[in-house]
Parts: sequence; C-alpha cells; structure tokens
Amino acid sequence: MIKKYLRMAFLIFTLTLVTSIASAGGHIKGIYVTQYSFENTAFLNYLIKHAKAAGINTFVVDLEKPSKRYKDNLGLLKDNNINYVARIIMFPGGGTPSQIENPAIWQKKYALVKQAVDWGASQIQLDYIRYNTKQKPSQANAEHVLQIISWYKNKISGQNIPLQVDVFGIASFGESKYIGQNIKLFSQSVDAICPMVYPSHYVPFPEHFKHPYDTVYVSLQHIKKQFGGDQMPIKMYPYIELSNYHYPMSHQKTLDYIQAQLKAVSDAGADGWYAWSPHNRYDNLFYILEQNQKAKKN
Repeated sequence: MIKKYLRMAFLIFTLTLVTSIASAGGHIKGIYVTQYSFENTAFLNYLIKHAKAAGINTFVVDLEKPSKRYKDNLGLLKDNNINYVARIIMFPGGGTPSQIENPAIWQKKYALVKQAVDWGASQIQLDYIRYNTKQKPSQANAEHVLQIISWYKNKISGQNIPLQVDVFGIASFGESKYIGQNIKLFSQSVDAICPMVYPSHYVPFPEHFKHPYDTVYVSLQHIKKQFGGDQMPIKMYPYIELSNYHYPMSHQKTLDYIQAQLKAVSDAGADGWYAWSPHNRYDNLFYILEQNQKAKKN
C-alpha cells in the first residue's frame, strides 16, 4: 500500500514538474487576442478549435478592464490546455517623462497584473513599456524603463510568474535611446523578450516587404549577438505579422509572406513565436500550420 502511494506521489510530482516547465517557457506558438474578441464566446470557441488543430498552445490576451465574461472564458482556455498570457498595455502610444516616472501609474497597471495572476495567467507580458518617439535620445531613458520593469518583476517573482516585455524590432540591433528600449539591459529583470520584428516596420519599406525572411532572421540573430552568441540568458518569443499594411498581397503571396517569417523564426533558434493580427483574423495562419503538420507526417 505504501509503495502504491509513493508511486502515485511520484507521478503527481512528475506531472506537476512537466506542467511547470511548459508554462515557464517551452516552445511557444501563440496568437494575440483582444479583450473584445476574448469576450465573444462564439468567436473564442472558433479560435480555440482551429488553434488546437494547428498546434497553437498559447493565447496572448489583452486585459484592460476585468469582467465576468472575461473570467468565465478563461475556463475555455484551461479546458483546452491553452496557456493564458496576459498582455498589459503600460503607456498607450509610449509614455512621457512625467508618466514614466509616476509610480501611481505603475500601481494602477499592477492591479491588472494581479488580477491576471489571480485568474491563472501563466506569464505576464508588458507592452508599450517605453517612451514615446518624441523624446530626446538619452541612455537614461532605458534605465528609467528598467526601473519600472524591475518593480514589476519584484512584485510577481514570489509567485513564480515569468515576465515578458515587448520591444520594437529596431531594438534588435542595439539600444534605442529615443524610446528607451535596451534588450541587454532589460535582461536583468525579464524572463523573456518579445521583439516585434514586423517587416512592415523596417525602412526602406519596399526592401523589407520583399524579404520578410531576411528581415526577421537578421533581427533575431542580432539579438543573440548582443549576448555574444547563441547562449541567451532569457527566452526570445518574437512577434510576426500576418499582413503588411503598406502593400496589398494576393492570397498566395500572403501565405508565402507568413511562411517566410515562421521559417525565419525557426532557423534563428527562437524559443517560440507570437502571431499578430489586430483584428484577430488567423485563418491563413491556421491553414499554413496545418499544412506544415501534414507535410511532416508525410
């Protein structure tokens, strides 16, 4: 009887350990979901059904104002073994010096972080945690932003909740002194970095539109170079885009555009990826991932 309980205890421990490792940052395949879409239960069920078929394991969900529908729909993610990452927008459009240096704003946003954690978020993702683009360039800008990141990390570290931070793609190539983003500096207080390596955001626009693979791959390689090579002290979950707002594309070219970014992320050795669609239209992504799964089986 004792041996039976010991075996059962070991099994529970093993399952808990595996779950913990997965939630702490295994190979993530995720999509971004607005709070509006998340609270639309019928549409959420549609996303879950097709995301699972495509091998997606994570939803990054905005939390701007807690609601009963939001809380209830989190149960759908749990029932379908999909990780819930809460995205918290810190300073919409980027902060001014007075906002960045105001602890009252940090505390107000932390209320959302705490709510997400209480509701079972596996990780917290901070977005727009930067100065707006109108600021004067200064090395102190990134240091001020790091103070905020460190404050949040200290708040949630006792609960073993990993902290992710979104950064502009330009920060892949080094410190951005205007907006105050420095990946190497931020690595002191984050568990994962989420570079938004959207080809539509790099100039010259026509060149990067034509070469989505190179744009994403080179950006991610430069992040690794900031740490001296392949051994990064934090996880890297880049955001890719499902369309380019500068240029119209045929259906096939859109599929090729997405596929090229997925391949670049894989070839660069990232720890996973997030897909960004502002209106949460992911049918093209679902199709590509399902076709990739079929190709692997064959």
